[in-house]
Amino acid sequence: MGKGRYLLKRIIYIIFVFFIISILMFIIYKSTPGDPVEMMIGGNRTNMRPEMYEQQYKQVEEMLGLNKPLPVQYFSWIGNMLTGNFGYSTQYRRQVIDIIGSPMRNTILLNLCSMVVVFLISVPLGIATAVRKNSIFDKAVQVLTIVGYSIPSFIIALLAIFLLAIKIPIFPISGVQTAGFQGNSFEMFLDMAKHMVLPVLVMSVGGVGGITRYVRAAMIDALRMDYIKTARSKGLRERIVIYVHAFRNALIPVVTVTTWWIIGLFGGSVVIESIFLWPGLGQMLLDGLMQRDFSVVLTMQMFYVVLALAGNVIMDIAYTLVDPRVRLEN
Repeated sequence: MGKGRYLLKRIIYIIFVFFIISILMFIIYKSTPGDPVEMMIGGNRTNMRPEMYEQQYKQVEEMLGLNKPLPVQYFSWIGNMLTGNFGYSTQYRRQVIDIIGSPMRNTILLNLCSMVVVFLISVPLGIATAVRKNSIFDKAVQVLTIVGYSIPSFIIALLAIFLLAIKIPIFPISGVQTAGFQGNSFEMFLDMAKHMVLPVLVMSVGGVGGITRYVRAAMIDALRMDYIKTARSKGLRERIVIYVHAFRNALIPVVTVTTWWIIGLFGGSVVIESIFLWPGLGQMLLDGLMQRDFSVVLTMQMFYVVLALAGNVIMDIAYTLVDPRVRLEN
């Protein structure tokens, strides 16, 4: 009963915050300089008589719903968004829902691959450094993780391009597939995987550095606890002490930082997608901002808002999974 009540409160909280942020985002983008109608039909101005242009302007303005008062525009926009109608893209001249599918798949695929790489490396590495605290191995890893965590992602991207795409031309610099490449499903998959190596590598460097340090710190604290000494005194194997007793109790702080890292990863991929010309949500968001395509921009921003709000609930649920002593009752 306590868990159900807690989740209901969290859902109500998420809905409330969602609408508050949606109002703020709508006001911000409506206050941004630029006329979406002008951006959409501006190229026709020199080829049309003024009265014809004015007529077309009013038609497009009415089609986009921009001739209505701002409160009416907001309720129309949020109502349509909640029913799956994300508006009309002035840049692509199509409904947003028709153009968002492929970029979203590309972004999710890129981020999922990065997360898998980060966890496969950082969790074992963090445990190993904690067990070998103050050893040469530990100190070397600490230096490398600080460097990886501190260098901006765009610098790492430029270095990766120079070393692995220009100096030693192993991987392609940009895109999802090789232009004009034809082959069976497996060959197409391998070609896409080859294009993913550099962006996944760049996105993983900072994550490996940060998560490794958090896992190490949490494991060191856990290994100091009395129950670890008790487990060892009972003659339990060191592997069981580390991976069953210590690591499970070290997961609470790791879950916190990991959840927020995953949320930030989707937002941070905007820069990586732009550098590697990866056609994902980040690239679409930047193009929408440049072209004043507010329907696309607002859709992308609300996606990140929902992701962040959902992350709070997922983090709380994850606490109960890694530590049964945590109860969702407040």
